[in-house]
Amino acid sequence: MTTDTTKVVLVTGASSGIGEATARRLVADGHRVFLGARRTDRLAALVDGLADGGDRAAFRRLDVTDAADVRGFVAAARERFGRVDVMVNNAGVMPLSPLAELKVDEWDRMIDVNVRGVLHGIAAALPVMREQGGGHLVNIASVGAYEVVPTAAVYCATKFAVRALSEGLRQESAGDIRVTVVSPGVTESELAESISDPRAREEMKTYRSVAIPASAIADAIAFAVNSPAEVDINELVVRPAASAQ
Repeated sequence: MTTDTTKVVLVTGASSGIGEATARRLVADGHRVFLGARRTDRLAALVDGLADGGDRAAFRRLDVTDAADVRGFVAAARERFGRVDVMVNNAGVMPLSPLAELKVDEWDRMIDVNVRGVLHGIAAALPVMREQGGGHLVNIASVGAYEVVPTAAVYCATKFAVRALSEGLRQESAGDIRVTVVSPGVTESELAESISDPRAREEMKTYRSVAIPASAIADAIAFAVNSPAEVDINELVVRPAASAQ
């Protein structure tokens, strides 16, 4: 990849799953990545495996529910690599349960991470990108942004919100900031481990029997990131070929 097409890409939720796979793919494409998550031991191991003399990858502990922390994350990336070209808002949680179970703490957690986390990412990166004269926001939603299923009402609501926020940002930023929503179908990740409801957890085992690897979603993100500057890939839905949902 030439210097002109090398980008500085920030990835939240980068310690596993889609975030980790995205970091690996983008570094392989020649980009520089700045990675954030709460599990810094995993980030350190990932960067050690990715970095070429420290030139390609770095990390910082990140809690996306803390707006000041996200601003610090973006500032640290800019200090480390000089600019911020792409922000991948990937961090998410999925503790599914029927509404009647009244797991309010889990609802609040999903809202905090899945919605506020994305908003915090936009709020931190957008001013920097506007100052630079351009940039790219990539927000990770879900097929749950297009449909609602039992036990997933709150999760789907948060992903509908991500899609709506992304579309609003796209309309407000046309010609300046590119905006992409990537919506994975069932994908290999640690998301299901946060499900505390026994029924939802059991149903998820069946649902995930046809899961695609996280690298498939990383490929979709890379497709959007690597597209020419005059092309804005707005929405990508990536499902297992064997899945009807």
